Amino acid sequence: MTIRTICLTSSLALCAGTAMADMNFNRIASFATPRNMAEGEDLGRETSAEIISVSGDGMTLAYTDSPLGVLGRIDITDATDPQPLGNIELGGEPTAVSIVGNTAYVAVNTSESYETPSGHLSAIDLASGDELAQCDLGGQPDSTAFAKDGSFIAVAIENERDEDAGDGRVPQMPAGDVVLIDLGDGTMDCATLRHAVVTGLADISPEDPEPEFGDINGLGEVAVTMQENNHIVILGRDGAVLNHFSAGAVDLEGIDTTDDRASIVFDSAQPGRLREPDAVQWLDDDHIVIANEGDMDGGSRGFTVFNKDGTLVYESGPSFEHAVAQVGHYPDKRSDAKGIEPEGMEIATFDSVPYMFLLAERASVVGVYDMSDPASPVLKQILPSGIAPEGVVAIPSRNLMVVANEADLIEDGGVRAHVMIFEYGEGAAAYPTLTSAGADELIGWGAISGMVAGEGSTLYAVNDSFYSYQPTIFTIDTSVTPAQITDALPVTRGGVPAQKLDMEGITVDGDGGFWIASEGNTDKLVPHALYHVNAKGEIKDEIALPAELLAHEVRFGFEGITQVGDWLWMAVQREWGDDPKNHVKLVAYNPETQEWGAVLYPKAEPAKGWVGLSEIVAHGDWVYVVERDNQIGDAAVTKKVYRIPAAEFVAAPLGGDLPVVSKEEVRDLIPDLKAWGGYVVDKVEGLAVMSDGTMWMSTDNDGVDDSSGETFLWSIGKM
Repeated sequence: MTIRTICLTSSLALCAGTAMADMNFNRIASFATPRNMAEGEDLGRETSAEIISVSGDGMTLAYTDSPLGVLGRIDITDATDPQPLGNIELGGEPTAVSIVGNTAYVAVNTSESYETPSGHLSAIDLASGDELAQCDLGGQPDSTAFAKDGSFIAVAIENERDEDAGDGRVPQMPAGDVVLIDLGDGTMDCATLRHAVVTGLADISPEDPEPEFGDINGLGEVAVTMQENNHIVILGRDGAVLNHFSAGAVDLEGIDTTDDRASIVFDSAQPGRLREPDAVQWLDDDHIVIANEGDMDGGSRGFTVFNKDGTLVYESGPSFEHAVAQVGHYPDKRSDAKGIEPEGMEIATFDSVPYMFLLAERASVVGVYDMSDPASPVLKQILPSGIAPEGVVAIPSRNLMVVANEADLIEDGGVRAHVMIFEYGEGAAAYPTLTSAGADELIGWGAISGMVAGEGSTLYAVNDSFYSYQPTIFTIDTSVTPAQITDALPVTRGGVPAQKLDMEGITVDGDGGFWIASEGNTDKLVPHALYHVNAKGEIKDEIALPAELLAHEVRFGFEGITQVGDWLWMAVQREWGDDPKNHVKLVAYNPETQEWGAVLYPKAEPAKGWVGLSEIVAHGDWVYVVERDNQIGDAAVTKKVYRIPAAEFVAAPLGGDLPVVSKEEVRDLIPDLKAWGGYVVDKVEGLAVMSDGTMWMSTDNDGVDDSSGETFLWSIGKM
């Protein structure tokens, strides 16, 4: 899909052909949070990884788990094989953790209501789990930060608003503040606790400050964001206000503001959009960086660099969001809200280069920026974070960076919350595997389903019905790394984007055009059908399924299309009403004679959920299919390529006994999917074979909806 944009400026170093940089961050391991539950616990309970910190020796991680009310611990002595160290009960909702040496300082919310907020800071021995001290904070804590010399800790007391009370806006008393406590001898001294008063500073509800996030520089100065107040304050270690200033606003242009969940069109504007920052980090002793997530009224979708005197140094505008769209991670259903929502952040130096790791919560990515020049940040990489990244910690001494992801989709049978580990080292960037960076215009994309090989190194791919207002055929150049989307051809009917399509398969027609298989859904008035599309993307012919097939239809229809001789062959994903158990039809259609037929394909018995077909491609004497289950992570069993002799593709008449074809396993794809260091994704949906026999595979990222947004496009070599 082509994104029309007013503003297309981005400090982006991710164009095709530049991925072979000497040093890159790559994911090497992931850790599912349920692994920290004790034997006998109900693993079906929701769990999470939110804010994360690391021990002084860099060997132990600790993260807050709000749903369980615990502090989770992970042994990363071998960073490629993280091991559970168990959970520590906290007696409330943990909101933040900072580790100094081997002591974890955990902020715990114990509020009974919004009107009577309360909480404490616990000092916990990381190894034994024993509580060493506990300080009453006098309010609801939100974040923690410690001085670089380990001498004191700062806690942002938010006393958050009730969004369901009245109009949900500030002011809502009591006001928040910032608590400072001295540290020493592996614990904290509650007698040194002091409250930094930050009322009367902001232009927005000055009587009700809501401190959100803090960080401390080498001078002991504390930078604090007050998100709903759209304000920033700089404190001394004694709590004195050294400076304060508004976070200001951005005139955003070239953004998508329509939540149609069906198209990406970056042609809108939001003048005067308040930044409303969440995370703040010191870049050095003079500059801070804020992540402009937004909350009550704003959210400017990027990040900003300020001098501590309040002078604006750099504003990213929509450039980060554009870069995210180019790698297929733009969350369209968040368009009318705050877009990708930059939220968490870390600043750390690797190889003498100061890097910013910027978390986009809704896009599920980490933007890696070279911040050597605060006035001109350079985007070096976009990394796949897992779903809904919330916390990040860098470990330069071990060349590691770790991201905590809060989303746990257990209620929907989806993937669990994860901690992802990345290593900085020599070699190419493993992700993204597909990008539109470098195309003539900004192309946003996602939900890639069917594929087919074109001439030379070209692939064609279609998106599915997630983008129902933008059915598109993408042209992909696989001769560069990462593979590059060079063109996006809209599929049209009567001169406008065609509706009522769910494109799940594509093959070339030999005359510059394409045949497209659309998976129907009668409940949504989407027909099961074939479409003949010319080189301009115009639908020239529509072929409905015959009554003999439709009499037994279910929702799960065509997934892939290919040509064997004069016949088009389509794989049906799952059993229809007249199919034997664990058998699906491979349906045939002859465009010349308009005859229909079919054979049966024997699929695996599912260990859990279901197993079906998701692609079909003919090449030489064989026809290849993708057979997969709908399971994700450790539950995944079947993600395989099989081949069938082309000689067995003889269409039998519908309505009678259908012959069963034979199959031979070609490749188990689960090891391939594990090689990216994350969890095994469920939707392997694309397969294409080049003229020389090289096979390409791809996954569907579901439009970044309850998905990590990761698209993997890779070659498994010649068949």
